[in-house]
Amino acid sequence: MRPLLPAKLLLPLAAVAALAACQTKTPAPKVNGGALPTMERVALAANSCWFKSGDPAFKAYRLAPELNSFSGRPRILVVHRNSPESRPLLVVQAEGNPAKLDAFGPMMGEAVGARIASDVQRWAGGGKGC
Repeated sequence: MRPLLPAKLLLPLAAVAALAACQTKTPAPKVNGGALPTMERVALAANSCWFKSGDPAFKAYRLAPELNSFSGRPRILVVHRNSPESRPLLVVQAEGNPAKLDAFGPMMGEAVGARIASDVQRWAGGGKGC
């Protein structure tokens, strides 16, 4: 019975396998945890998942991002669709690096409040999707 590989090929293959085992794995890129990049991620995801998707929980509202903040607290607001000048029903803001998130307003006390909190945390951490 003949060997599957000639002996002269086994040594180079073993050397290649040993070198491949020594290679370091490149770590996954870290998400920028500053307040502005965090709120940019949250704003894009909220707009896509809550408003553009036609989600019934957010149908009566619209998003009002205020990311250019001189106070160092970029934020997004959720306001009534037909009266955007009225008091916000939800404020999500971040401050510092790493960003400290805060979400407050009447919507946080409603049934959708827990979902808002989990969505915002996931998006702030770099999670994608609705």
